[in-house]
Amino acid sequence: MDSEKVIEIENLSKQFKDLKAVNNLNLNVYKGDVFGFLGPNGAGKSTTIRMLVSLIAPTEGSIKVFGKTLKQHRTEILSNIGAIVEKPDFYGYLSAFKNLEIMGKISGKEISKNRIMEVLELVGLEKRYKSKVKTFSHGMKQRLGLAQALLHDPELIILDEPTTGLDPQGMKEIRDMIIYLSKEKQKTIFLSSHVLYEVELIANRMIIIDKGSAKVEGNVEELLDSKNVRVTFEVDDLEKTKSLLNNTLWIDKLDIAINGKLIFNLSPGEAPQLNKYLVQNDIMVGAMIPTRSLEEYFLNITQKVSG
Repeated sequence: MDSEKVIEIENLSKQFKDLKAVNNLNLNVYKGDVFGFLGPNGAGKSTTIRMLVSLIAPTEGSIKVFGKTLKQHRTEILSNIGAIVEKPDFYGYLSAFKNLEIMGKISGKEISKNRIMEVLELVGLEKRYKSKVKTFSHGMKQRLGLAQALLHDPELIILDEPTTGLDPQGMKEIRDMIIYLSKEKQKTIFLSSHVLYEVELIANRMIIIDKGSAKVEGNVEELLDSKNVRVTFEVDDLEKTKSLLNNTLWIDKLDIAINGKLIFNLSPGEAPQLNKYLVQNDIMVGAMIPTRSLEEYFLNITQKVSG
């Protein structure tokens, strides 16, 4: 329903001299979505986000947020958005707490000291609240950027590569925080990331863009399930299995056979059928592992587009 849309982008384009960075882009983000915004380098993701937070103006098209046009209601809309766009910047000679205190005053909202400590705790920096930001690692500055984005308790949170510079534990903590904000706080998250595995774990909807245009948009689960799945079968006798399959239609679906493993390209529902066929013909199947992933789907979409 239209009333549930948080972001509506229609026929959005941005021209920089001879470069059309965004080309007639359409997308919708609904209340409560964790929306994955994906595309290869140079696809137009950052340009789109910069238009979405009103840092640059579109050449053509329209942006609505919370049902209102961004051009006409800019101040009202931005007051209810928290965003990390590219690299967050801070006063290096001031503490994390003091930086957030200043940002709070700039936002025009009353931000209490308790609220500042609350967001610092949420991003795992509460023990370093007195430390000068110049002593922070890149990953810690990224966390502080997240704290800044959350400071005024916005309804919509826009995150451009939020896990950049974080170690695996830090990435997991940010992932858990995004899930918490979505599920427990009913926030809408617009997430641009090149870490496709992370997006697959937390996003419910996504769009893939390339050369400034949308190539596919929809429910993550449905998109990944709608295409062929790569399934690895681990068998006890590789040669016997290959010989068995040579006289069947399954051989056309076999991609790789090596080291006791056979990798097939199968449509949904075919993996159990193949497993049953092998077992009935005395082939011991040690494991059946689907390898369909957002990364594979992403590469398939963008490589087809790019030629």
